[in-house]
Amino acid sequence: MKKIFVLTGEPSGDKLASEVISQVKIRKDDIEFLSVGGSNLEKLGIKTIYDQKEITYIAFTDIILNFFKIKSKIKETVSEILKFKPDILFSVDSPDFTLRVAKLVKEKNSKIKTIHFIAPKVWAWREGRVKKMKKFLDHILLLFKFEKVYFDKERLTNTFVGHPLLDTNSNEKVEIDQFLEKKNIISVFPGSRDSEISHHMPILINFVKKMNIKDPNYYFIFHATDKNKELLSDYISKEQVKNIEIINDEKIKTTVLKKSIFAVVKSGTISLEVCKMNIPSIIIYKMNFINFYLAKFLLNIKYVNMINIINNREVIPELIQSECNADEIFKSVYYFLKKPDLIVKQKEEMKKTLETLTSPSSSSEEASNIILSYIS
Repeated sequence: MKKIFVLTGEPSGDKLASEVISQVKIRKDDIEFLSVGGSNLEKLGIKTIYDQKEITYIAFTDIILNFFKIKSKIKETVSEILKFKPDILFSVDSPDFTLRVAKLVKEKNSKIKTIHFIAPKVWAWREGRVKKMKKFLDHILLLFKFEKVYFDKERLTNTFVGHPLLDTNSNEKVEIDQFLEKKNIISVFPGSRDSEISHHMPILINFVKKMNIKDPNYYFIFHATDKNKELLSDYISKEQVKNIEIINDEKIKTTVLKKSIFAVVKSGTISLEVCKMNIPSIIIYKMNFINFYLAKFLLNIKYVNMINIINNREVIPELIQSECNADEIFKSVYYFLKKPDLIVKQKEEMKKTLETLTSPSSSSEEASNIILSYIS
């Protein structure tokens, strides 16, 4: 029986991996799996060797502070993979963890085929990593077509599979007209991490207050997760603002976004989902002083939003760090709302750009095709 070890480093990777592996299992049901994963892989009946939370570190400072713990987990993970003796090591995202594991596994057992999903952003920083990666990766799967040139140059086998966010098209309707009361909806995405919420919520509440002074006919819906809804509520309950609502139900969130006339979105993957729904937006982000200057020093990009990066210009306005304040957000949003021609133009450019991120079938199917080709 063939074996696949699925290696992830955080919940988003667990979700992406589960979508690919579900396609593999449909087409070939006689494969044994083991993983470092979370609830999504667990639902597929795939055991994890330890709780994924033990290695989920996001910010630069978190990685530095937990360096020795991460190093220990890398050693433990490599040992368990070698003991399992998989035909394929399928790693997903979290390159600072997963690629370190893949490198050590390949050094100790070169027969294990290594496939990595979601290429590190070598076009943003540390392009020289590709030379190192080609020594231990057999195949790398790309979200964006423009990435191919970086891996082709070093002759690292690669395949564009498309962005998984663009795979799903939910046609499920949720009746929420009564809930929305026919207001002009502006969706607000403050972020999912506690640090993002602590930086963004005071600014966003002040932005809403400024909008209400100028025009009280808008309704602001803050998109939350089950985990952080209470934290968002704590911020809002301290203020006397009546036209704010918080939602955390995923089906309702999608419907609300579709009905929104505009969105204020923290930088990240969620901004692509907003673009997919063809909702005009601006991007915001604020972080602590140390992380901001580390990022500024290390990153080799002008923009943070993928639509802007691909176009090499600001299709969607970005308000980052010092510009991420209530006054600037208010000015940008109100200006767009009073300039429908700008909204039409942004929508057209978003749609055109997203077409370049779509694969022939779906990213999960394309990725599963690669995996199965190595099994065969």
